[in-house]
Amino acid sequence: MSEPVSTPTSNKGPRPQDLDVVALRHQARRVAAAGQSPWLHAEVARRMAERLTYIKLQPARVLDAAPALGASAELLRLAYPNADLLWHEADPMLAERAAQARALNWWRKLRGASSGQVAELPARPEVELLWSNMALHASADLPAMLDAWAASIAVDGFVMFSCMGPDSFIELRRLYARNGWGRPAPDWWDMHDVGDLMLKAGFADPVMDQERLRLTWASPESLLADLRALGGNVAPTRFAGLRGRAWRQRLLAELDTLRDSEGRLALTLELVFGHAFKAAPRLAVAAETHVSIDAMRASLRKGRSGG
Repeated sequence: MSEPVSTPTSNKGPRPQDLDVVALRHQARRVAAAGQSPWLHAEVARRMAERLTYIKLQPARVLDAAPALGASAELLRLAYPNADLLWHEADPMLAERAAQARALNWWRKLRGASSGQVAELPARPEVELLWSNMALHASADLPAMLDAWAASIAVDGFVMFSCMGPDSFIELRRLYARNGWGRPAPDWWDMHDVGDLMLKAGFADPVMDQERLRLTWASPESLLADLRALGGNVAPTRFAGLRGRAWRQRLLAELDTLRDSEGRLALTLELVFGHAFKAAPRLAVAAETHVSIDAMRASLRKGRSGG
C-alpha cells in the first residue's frame, strides 16, 4: 500500500512512541558485542534499495544514518559508486563498531581518504541523500531526529528510510494483553503520523509505503532468541523485574499456541518505508521580514528551476 501524506485536518496531534532510553542503550551494547546486524535488517535494506530506482537524482554525497544496524553499506556503494559515502551513528558503542567495519586499508590511508564519519547532525556540508534503515522506530524523540535530518539535507535532496510499524507482532501483543503481561513492544508511530511530522520538519510530499511480513519459527525458544536480536522489548511499561523460571515456562507454553496450520509459530511484522524531498525554505511574509542570504539564494534557485 503506497500513498502520499497530506497535512492533518485534526487538532489532535500524534502520540509519540515512548521508549525506555536505558533499555535502548543496553540493546546497543548487545548489538555491538554481537558483531553483526540483525538478520532482518539486511532483507529490509535490500527491499529499500529497490525503491531507489524511483528517484532520478544521482546524489554526490550520501549519508547513512545508524549504519551499525542498517546493513546497507554495500548496497549504497553499488547504487552510487561515484558518491561520497558518509555515515553517522549517535550511540558511541555503535559508532565504534561502525568505524571498525569501515576501517581504511593501507592504500586508502596512503591516498589520504577519510573515514567518512559525520560526528554529529546536522551534517555540514549538506548531503543529497540521507538513508536510514530500521532505525527510526528506535528514536525516543522522533520530531527532533527528523529536524536534524532535514537540516542535514540540501534543498532538493531526499531522505529514504524504513522502520517498524505499530502493527508489528500483533499476535504477541494480543497474547500479552490476554495474560495481563503489559506490552511486549513499544507502540510505534503510525506511518501517517510519521508523514505529518516530516511535513513539519520541512520535507515536501512525503510518500509512505507499507508491507507486511509473516515470520515463522519452529520453536518458542528460537522465536524469543530472534526477538532479542531484533531489539528486545524497550517499552517503558514492560514488567520491570525478573519474571522467574515458572513465568518463562508459561510464556513458552503460550507462544506454542501461535502455531499455524503448518505447525510453525507465526508473527506479523509491519514494515514502513518512506521517502521525501527537502523543500526550499518558505519566506515568511510580515510587515518587516528578515531573510538570510542563504535562504534567499535557495528560494531564487528553486524559482529558476521551475519547482
